[in-house]
Amino acid sequence: DWPQMIAGIDRMLPRPVRPTVRDMAREIDAVLSEFLRGQGMVMLALATYYCVALKLAGLEFALPVGLVTGLLVFIPYVGFGLGLMLGMLAALTQFTTPGPIIAVAAIFMVGQVLEGFVLVPYLVGDRIGLHPLSVIFALMAFGQLFGFVGVLLALPASAALLVALRVMQRRLLEAETRDAQTVTGDTAPPKA
Repeated sequence: DWPQMIAGIDRMLPRPVRPTVRDMAREIDAVLSEFLRGQGMVMLALATYYCVALKLAGLEFALPVGLVTGLLVFIPYVGFGLGLMLGMLAALTQFTTPGPIIAVAAIFMVGQVLEGFVLVPYLVGDRIGLHPLSVIFALMAFGQLFGFVGVLLALPASAALLVALRVMQRRLLEAETRDAQTVTGDTAPPKA
């Protein structure tokens, strides 16, 4: 049914804007695909980090706790919070001295910093064309405006908005070039 759906949407669009909407949809699709790939890399990297770090700290349940934490990081704060809770419960039941328990807590704190300031900005932000600082700002702004749902949708929405702005900018530049050629009577393409 996908081709019929696209054809139906295409018929609803005014003919002059069809190429622009098609370009925008194609680019947004590509950017969202890159977002999902980047998010998958973040999840894999964090699952590996938590499994290895918790195993080095001596936690018996390092593998399940690390996997759950790493694979749930796509839900902001939930993956970290659940992993921290599970890790601390496992550490409290396994260890009798405070050293390893503090080490487990430190592993989760380092993982949170690693996720927020290194992995997401560089693995996701770079893939979708957002500067790392823009990624952090988008997460904070969308979180402030729309709460938990805003944090979930911040990066895909920012990427789609960036694509829309780029397509609009290209169309405006093309229109300006056509207008300038019409005024001067020049039909050759402008020299760079």
